[in-house]
Amino acid sequence: MHYVWDFSILGKYSHLFWLGLGWTMAYTIGTILLGTLLGLIVGMVRVKRWPVIDWLLIAYIELFRCTPLLVQIIWFYYAFPVVIGLNIPAHVAAVSVLTLYGGAFYAEIVRGSIESVPRGQWDAASALGLRGWYLLRLVILPQALKPMMAPYVNQSVTQLKNTSLVSVIAVPDLVYNATLINAETYRPLEVYTVVALIYFAILFPATLAGRRLERGMSYDKA
Repeated sequence: MHYVWDFSILGKYSHLFWLGLGWTMAYTIGTILLGTLLGLIVGMVRVKRWPVIDWLLIAYIELFRCTPLLVQIIWFYYAFPVVIGLNIPAHVAAVSVLTLYGGAFYAEIVRGSIESVPRGQWDAASALGLRGWYLLRLVILPQALKPMMAPYVNQSVTQLKNTSLVSVIAVPDLVYNATLINAETYRPLEVYTVVALIYFAILFPATLAGRRLERGMSYDKA
């Protein structure tokens, strides 16, 4: 099969690539911040092991970790409004699902990192009279940050890639705008090659940063 590549035709659509990239970064940064806050709260509460609350939080975490994100987005946008009898705008559905999905993973990262702190640190802080949230905030969380950072960065990299799925509900991210460009140019190979290169240019440096954090952690442990 002979195919003549021609990227020049995409020049007049550069504004759509930039617009899509802007929305992609906005959704990524926004849902990472909201997901981090949610994950921090859920992870810290899970450490307490309050029976009923812990079961509910486990149900939330496993529901979002064990079902495909694409299905979650479609269900939340199309089916959930039927359940509650209220239409949900596409951007609200996208932010909500990405936040809940990311928060489920961040929660387990937070919980695992907190529980990795040696038990002696908990006992020493308790001996100094620290209790509850003060113990977590002043003693345990600072020590949990090191083992937390590498998986946190890796999950945040994944979060950026996950934003590409919101295009299925017509959120104008990079992939959705690429679909519009392809509909006008009929040049899918060029269009999606550019999209892939844009994602790579953003994600590769972030991946390298995650690896450096992992190496830094291993050196500290040694």
